[in-house]
Amino acid sequence: MTVPEPILLSRRPGAPATGLDPVWYAAYGSNLDADRFGCYLGGGRPVGGQRDHPGCRDGSPPRDDRPVLLPGGLYFALESRTWSGGMAFYDPGLPGVVAARAYLLSADQFADVAAQEMHRLPSGPLDLIAAAVAAGRASAGPGRYETVVCAGILDGHPVLTLTAPWRAGEVPPNPPAPAYLATIARGLRASHGWTDERIVGYLNGRPGVDGRLTCCPGVDGRAEYRLRA
Repeated sequence: MTVPEPILLSRRPGAPATGLDPVWYAAYGSNLDADRFGCYLGGGRPVGGQRDHPGCRDGSPPRDDRPVLLPGGLYFALESRTWSGGMAFYDPGLPGVVAARAYLLSADQFADVAAQEMHRLPSGPLDLIAAAVAAGRASAGPGRYETVVCAGILDGHPVLTLTAPWRAGEVPPNPPAPAYLATIARGLRASHGWTDERIVGYLNGRPGVDGRLTCCPGVDGRAEYRLRA
């Protein structure tokens, strides 16, 4: 399968945008996988997950999606309520780039996705969008995915993602669950066209994984991801 070349974004707080609706939602964790992201749009429980999502008020599919690279770093920390194990977080202050998949959504859809990531019920507009575009980031609270970061502008629309307000070094790393890693890997293969070897190399350099990830054929022939003790 041929995929487009990823677009390297640059952080430009205050960069002009043609508007704040639609917006790009840049997913760098399990939402890299389109089927898993569909549970945020239409509701349901992802394969391997432990929690149901109510879905967006408008469950329409994304208008477009693109592979992008966010300036910064990825790390795994805390404990996921959906997968168990460490959760993926984005730290724009780290060196390097983070592979992401940008989905073009309405502002209301992004607000509903953000609400679910914040463990809230979708209920209305997200006032943080304009503030994040103007300042580069804005927070709804101190929680895990309660900070909206504007990573750049793509085709005139802001590219937004969700992360925690703290820096990577301020929380202890925690290894992610195999099902979570497998979901991220599916998303990287589909959106960026990466091989299993490249995926392992990318994830092994992240705090919480720390070089312990291996990949081998599973019983169904699909790649199986494991963390060495």
